[in-house]
Amino acid sequence: MKLKSIVTAFLAIAVSLSVMAQQEPLVFENQAQQDRFDKLTKELRCLVCQNQNLADSDAQLAHDLRREVHELLLSGRNDDEIKQFLVDRYGDFVLYRPPVQTNTYLLWIAPLILLLIGAWILRASIGKRSEMLANQDQTDTTD
Repeated sequence: MKLKSIVTAFLAIAVSLSVMAQQEPLVFENQAQQDRFDKLTKELRCLVCQNQNLADSDAQLAHDLRREVHELLLSGRNDDEIKQFLVDRYGDFVLYRPPVQTNTYLLWIAPLILLLIGAWILRASIGKRSEMLANQDQTDTTD
């Protein structure tokens, strides 16, 4: 009987915490604001999630950032001003498409470098295999 009371108490606490954790819905003045908000939250990265945008993230920080974007949007700021505010506060990482500048060159060039390294390794391994097959054919014909 004691175990049943403990389980019931635990479930009651879990349900009450989940109700408290729900976020109040964000209210917009019109559909255009809602559309801008949706577009912005898809262009901004959640800072604690692994490669998720603000729109898809359930992290508490993402909820806070969505609320911040909502307030900035309602205050009359345009999209660029909202993004700049978040970049000033959190850095370029908050943008899914960071600008090309000196501190992001590696970010933009790294995929090309990795592709070239992969192509070089592939070429080298194919060349070695071709050479081994050619040598094997020569030893087979001389026997």
